[in-house]
Amino acid sequence: MTPEPVQPEDQGSDTDSGGGARGRDVRKLVAFIAVLVVVLGFYFLLLGRIALSLIGSGDIAAAVIGIGVLILPLLGVWIVVATLRAALAHQHLARRIHDEGLELDTSNLPRRPSGRIERAAADELFNKVKQEWDADPDNWRVSYRLARAYDYAGDRTRARETMRRAVALEKLDQTP
Repeated sequence: MTPEPVQPEDQGSDTDSGGGARGRDVRKLVAFIAVLVVVLGFYFLLLGRIALSLIGSGDIAAAVIGIGVLILPLLGVWIVVATLRAALAHQHLARRIHDEGLELDTSNLPRRPSGRIERAAADELFNKVKQEWDADPDNWRVSYRLARAYDYAGDRTRARETMRRAVALEKLDQTP
């Protein structure tokens, strides 16, 4: 349930200062996420109240159901926190890659009417980046680029796994 990382060309630039279309799009996305988190928080509180009232009812069956219902908001909070943490970590890496000029250049690749990169071109890009990764698999930058290449090639599962690896490697890279 990890959100797809925002592609660097979709992010507001540092020189945009939030005034352009990209800055407005980013603010809209952040506002939407904030509203969604608030609504989910309200929902989780309501579920928690219902669960506690069932547990405190004195009926054994209701208490068991209450415990089950109490698990739902706890699970929901964990999912929201894990998703937001992953999204922030991915954005941090995207910003660093952008600042270092190491983004994958997909501007000249042929695209479908939907905007996705043509499969053959995405596979060719993937093979190029996979060779970089084979040469240096412990470099977070190369792992990030490989995750993006997996995403462009349509393999979301491996893209998420590789992005998690890139985040972990980047954290190791920052330790003194």
